[in-house]
Amino acid sequence: MAGKRIGIVTGGGDAPGLNAVIRAVVKTAIIGHGAQIIGIADGFDGLFVPGGTRPLTLEDVRGILPRGGTILGTANRGNPFAQKVTAPDGTITVVDRSDQFMRELDALALDALIIVGGDGTLRIALELERKGCRVVGVPKTIDNDVGGTEITFGFDTALNTATEALDKLHTTAESHHRAMVVELMGRDAGFLTLNAGVSGGADVILIPEIPFLFESVCRKVTERASRGSKFSILAVSEGAHPRGEDPVYAKAGDAVYVPRLGGIGAAVADVVGECCKTEARVTVLGHVQRGGGPTPFDRWLATRYGAAAARLAMGSAFGRMVALRNSAIIDLPLAEALAVPKRVDPDGEPVMTARGLGISFGD
Repeated sequence: MAGKRIGIVTGGGDAPGLNAVIRAVVKTAIIGHGAQIIGIADGFDGLFVPGGTRPLTLEDVRGILPRGGTILGTANRGNPFAQKVTAPDGTITVVDRSDQFMRELDALALDALIIVGGDGTLRIALELERKGCRVVGVPKTIDNDVGGTEITFGFDTALNTATEALDKLHTTAESHHRAMVVELMGRDAGFLTLNAGVSGGADVILIPEIPFLFESVCRKVTERASRGSKFSILAVSEGAHPRGEDPVYAKAGDAVYVPRLGGIGAAVADVVGECCKTEARVTVLGHVQRGGGPTPFDRWLATRYGAAAARLAMGSAFGRMVALRNSAIIDLPLAEALAVPKRVDPDGEPVMTARGLGISFGD
């Protein structure tokens, strides 16, 4: 149906491929359906500030396919159901502004809202749908931890970045006979660290799903040294933690912000250096993993997701999320996709393959 108005918002942490989704939504909706596209800036926060929305035309998306980030901006702490508000006296309170969000959304007269984000953003989308918002979800995250889909866009690019870092650290580790610890992103899911670790030839892989023992990690490094391998590569998820202990946090959380992970790589390097009597160094890739232009695969996947989301929005198929299954783009209820968190199976084939290669998970 021509003449529809479709909104699009990119929430949560940035990931390569967001611009490809925006481009696909705009081009599919305008060229194929004569629709109007309204972009919301800086995640959900765009509806709470003047000038936070703008029309998106074909000219606006020209040349953005290979660009990283998002032309709309994003915010990984912009939850309309829990926002910090500062009073004139400086007092900070957390309030639910979702009713105001819905009023602002109604004022835009949108026929649908396409929400692009990871697990957290899509859970907000589900709550908005329950309040009457006509949503279509698109799964994005470098962690690949959104249920219902085989892969999220952004993951392949981050995997390439992480693997390249491991490859480069091999040479300096071997030259200086060091144990090199690489801390990668992955709060609750270790897909990035597992895939990069295997692809980059790591000797130890530590992920949140398999709590580790420092003794086991040190044993692996010592065994390699005894066989003449004077260096080791350890790939560590930021959410990995010793058995029976909590993850390591760089900053505490509060009613709105989740605790910020960071420091497990340094902890592992300290213990390995001490117990193995070797020089151990840590590299934290951090937001480097989110940056840069998307790989061809992520451009392809994000484009297919965006086009499929636009078709759902134009066809009034709401409360659904696009996904990849058996190389085909499908859609499923958003609630179904988010029902079970997606995690690495400790007994699954990928872990089994890694163990068969002699990689230690520290357990």
